[in-house]
Amino acid sequence: VVRSTFLLTHSMKYFYTASSQVANFPEFVAVGLVDGAQIVYYDSNTQRAQPKQDWMVNVTAEDPQYWERETGSLLRSQQAYITNIETAKQRFNQTGGVYIVQKMYGCEWDDETGDVNGFDQQGYDGEDFIVLDLKTMTWIAPKPQAVLTKHKFDVKRAELEMYKNYLTQICVDWLKKYLDYGRSTLNITVNMNKAI
Repeated sequence: VVRSTFLLTHSMKYFYTASSQVANFPEFVAVGLVDGAQIVYYDSNTQRAQPKQDWMVNVTAEDPQYWERETGSLLRSQQAYITNIETAKQRFNQTGGVYIVQKMYGCEWDDETGDVNGFDQQGYDGEDFIVLDLKTMTWIAPKPQAVLTKHKFDVKRAELEMYKNYLTQICVDWLKKYLDYGRSTLNITVNMNKAI
């Protein structure tokens, strides 16, 4: 029996989008996905992390403070990423107008081999800005304007080690927990994808 790669590799991904002067759109939006299913949503208008799957109530059954912590973390990210837009505008020598900073980070886990992978990619105005290379424990700066950020991030070795631990251990532990909580719903998604 051949199993598709989709069934073997599970993922948890978070997407952050901070924007400047985009009409009718929150300044900051965060979305969390497990195996492509949205599990959490946050934006700067509501300033509350909200579950997007019924089974996410299981998280608070075990951890009553979960949503307060998630909200606090995303509020801090909101403040940081709105500041990041201003920093990027200075680096690119820009003033007014519409600008967008994006981040995608998370982890993957192969449920057959046990292999894990973590990732963090950040972009500015639709192009790569800085990318984490976990193998070398360094940041890659595809744009000259990101070199300063790369040097700033690369020298913070202790923070980088903690982040690597988060991406390859803690993130994977949460991914497994979410997969367990949402087993029936996520299996439906897997079965539907298998039929395609």
